[in-house]
Amino acid sequence: MTETAITTRGLSKHFGDLVAVDAVNLDIPRGQIYGFLGPNGSGKTTTIRMLCGLLTPTAGDVEVLGLEIPAAAEALRRRIGYMTQKFSLYDDLTVVENMQFMARIHGLPRQQANQRIAELLDRYTLQTMRGRRAAAMSGGQRQRLALAVATLHSPDLLFLDEPTSAVDPENRRDFWEKLFDLVDEGKTVLVSTHYMDEAERCHQLAVLETGSLRRQGPPAQLMAALDQRVIEIRGADLRRVKASALQLPEVQSAAQQGMQLRILLTADAANGAIERLRQQLHYPSLEFNVTRPSLEDVFVDCTQGDALR
Repeated sequence: MTETAITTRGLSKHFGDLVAVDAVNLDIPRGQIYGFLGPNGSGKTTTIRMLCGLLTPTAGDVEVLGLEIPAAAEALRRRIGYMTQKFSLYDDLTVVENMQFMARIHGLPRQQANQRIAELLDRYTLQTMRGRRAAAMSGGQRQRLALAVATLHSPDLLFLDEPTSAVDPENRRDFWEKLFDLVDEGKTVLVSTHYMDEAERCHQLAVLETGSLRRQGPPAQLMAALDQRVIEIRGADLRRVKASALQLPEVQSAAQQGMQLRILLTADAANGAIERLRQQLHYPSLEFNVTRPSLEDVFVDCTQGDALR
């Protein structure tokens, strides 16, 4: 059996009357990339901060790397790395100065710190800009620096809170390749995102919405659960077709993608759906086809349909 890096039972956080996280149960395996997918305000950051020991839960039990949190939060901090959504290093310090400063914070001996910094400068392609101030770096360069600093003390577990929100697609792709390198070394990565393509890269995924855990599992498994429920419609007048489709009780959502309309059906409407749609949508020359579900379909189903809790 795969060892578990993080286990929670009934994890909750309330801010007055606001329920930010509502009785979340997680079993996050070691040596994998586990993703939190959800919109802003879904509870991703609050959950991560509780798992790190930065926030005290209102209720529930948390165990991270075998340590009970928040009681053992100080011991846990030596074994985790945390990369926030907002760049949190010092703009007025150079790349190497930022890394040296954080090495002292982590208590690394000077020789070990220098060796580790040299290794990370090479790994994250920062060697040529070692003397550049962080303020003068591009978004992708700052992202690589932040990841280097987060892994400076060789943590067992890495928390990344929407780490690619300010970088271009090429840098995002390269960043994810670096995460798989870390997993290959035995590290565990928990990453939050609202990008569907990133979520699909994760080994396992939890879909969060308004503080609740809607679904969790491997992305391929979550998509397969919607088999036969996604219909593509091609033809003319798709805006009018969409408006008509949304009036039908078996249509959960409809969204146009280029020259086609993508229809997500309710769970009890899949059998014989195409023929029913043909009969109810009275437009000539429409082409109907069952298509492969996407992670976006999973997300819509979780947040608008009958979610598993």
